[in-house]
Amino acid sequence: MTDATYFREAGAGPGVVCVHCNASSSAQWRGLMDRLAPRFHVLAGDGHGAGRGPAWPTDCTLRLQDEVALLQPLRSRAGQPLALVGHSYGGAVALLAALQNPPRALVLYEPTLFALLDQAAPPPNEAEGIRQTVADAVAHLARGDRSAAAGRFIDYWMGEGSWQRTPEARRAPIEEAIVHVQGWGTALFTQPTPLSDFGKLDVPVLLMVGSESPASSRGVARRLASVLPRVRLLEMQGLGHMGPITHPEVVNAAIEDFLLRELNA
Repeated sequence: MTDATYFREAGAGPGVVCVHCNASSSAQWRGLMDRLAPRFHVLAGDGHGAGRGPAWPTDCTLRLQDEVALLQPLRSRAGQPLALVGHSYGGAVALLAALQNPPRALVLYEPTLFALLDQAAPPPNEAEGIRQTVADAVAHLARGDRSAAAGRFIDYWMGEGSWQRTPEARRAPIEEAIVHVQGWGTALFTQPTPLSDFGKLDVPVLLMVGSESPASSRGVARRLASVLPRVRLLEMQGLGHMGPITHPEVVNAAIEDFLLRELNA
């Protein structure tokens, strides 16, 4: 491991590598790790600019492939058979990592690979909500208002008023992370991989979608479900895009059930 790679680790058995969403860190997977540790060897790392992960690069534009490269030491440490688990931005990273080097199984909760929506239809399209959210957050940052930027981003994904209800103790790390919102958007909207490439990903995939999620992430999931050859699409009733964080018991149970079956743990 390099000094820049921070990760959490628990358990023994088939390997599972978890990738977190934006404005989060490996800490979001603590509940899942506790649940899986009796049967699996679970690792969760911090991405660029997240938690104790490497700093966001200032001398170049970060691409999703840079995040994929950050996973390689974790994949090696996890061993075989291996499953990848990703949520939102982390789902997009896990998806590309699986395409590059297929795991035994793949779990995705609303991977936000928005480039697939722009490939399908020129703007305006289903990505307009998140496109405008990023633009608004960037404008708030330009005025030096990190709280407003974070609020715009969180309210888009979790519903109006969610930022105001966020405890003060949880606001600081989100406000610190939101400075990368333009970089997140660039990475997700400019990823060049065509949808057809995912049709070659011949591994079992659990693709979870919240019934209350925005059109942008639901649209990406619908596109992926149309081409992934071995996909199980699971709509989580009453959950939104942040389901793995707001309703971990429901989401984690579905993940565990899938992994037990696919990794023969």
